Order: sequence, then structure tokens, then C-alpha cells
Amino acid sequence: MTMLIKTLAAAAAVTLFATGSFAQSAREIRGPSPYVAIENEPAPKLIVDDPLPEGLAIGVYWAQYRVENLRIVPVFGKGAVSASPRIGHLHIIVDDLPWWWADASDNNTVDIANFPPGQHKVRIQLVDANHNVFPGQEVTHTFTIPDSVTPHQH
Repeated sequence: MTMLIKTLAAAAAVTLFATGSFAQSAREIRGPSPYVAIENEPAPKLIVDDPLPEGLAIGVYWAQYRVENLRIVPVFGKGAVSASPRIGHLHIIVDDLPWWWADASDNNTVDIANFPPGQHKVRIQLVDANHNVFPGQEVTHTFTIPDSVTPHQH
């Protein structure tokens, strides 16, 4: 019986190792607790996927994103810049227009609708709570909306 238990335990360990199915802690998935300041925080990082083709086909820009070493929250201003763990938000600029909007929702997808047919550009910046772009943390997508798209009318 002891040999059977040892054999089953070894098989379970090999299966876990081979499949990478080790349980991950909340910290490994969600990052550090907001209750403790982080010494020497690593630089924040913005990762943005290409826009979803299903959206472009209907005149909508959908791009999923995530950030590392920063929490996206609706907190702004000079005092918030020194918060630890670091906080910030996104700036989104469409077609090089002179205005942008701040997205502090952290909903994982930038969603912009009613693009007319033709070529467009969306620039997404990761910024601190005082609207300063983190160096190198900007992603630009240039894409084309097909001629067959008719912008949605309300």
C-alpha cells in the first residue's frame, strides 16, 4: 500500500511539473498589496494588443491592454505622483487631433466607435497621476476601416 501511495504521489508531482499547474499566489497574479510601499519599483510597462479585426470590420477600434508595475485608478494630481505602489492612467489620442481623453477605468479594452472608412491612428500613452507620459510607454496603431462600413447613426 505504501508503494502505491508513493507511486501516485510521484505521478501527481510529475503531472504538476509537466503542465505547469502550480497554484499561483494572489501577489503573483495581481501584484503587490497597496498597503505597503514598494522600494525601488520597476518601471511601468504598457502592453497593447493589435486592434481586433471584428471591430475594424464594423468601424470600431477595440484593443485589449494591460499594464505592469502600475495600478490604473481615477486618482490625479501632483500629490498622487508619489504614491506607492505607483498609480496612473491612459491617455488616448485619435488621428493626431489636438485633444485626448484620460481613461482610468482599467477595463482592459480601449473601445472607440464610429470610425468612418479610411486610414486612422490611435495612440495610447501610459501616464502618471499628473499626466506625464512614462518614457517609452506609448503604443500607436495605424489601421484601415473598410469602405463598406457605414458609421452608426443614433
